[in-house]
Amino acid sequence: MKTRLSITIDEEKVKVVNEILKKGLFRNKSHIFEYALIKFLENQKGGQN
Repeated sequence: MKTRLSITIDEEKVKVVNEILKKGLFRNKSHIFEYALIKFLENQKGGQN
């Protein structure tokens, strides 16, 4: 199950996210942030070994 979450980021990062969306690699902004979070968590887990 997914949970709705709200974040606040600066305008420059929003512009970058919108440019990424235009490339068609992600369905929506939530998809981008979920992917980024997964990669971040994988990186964190790898750094703990």
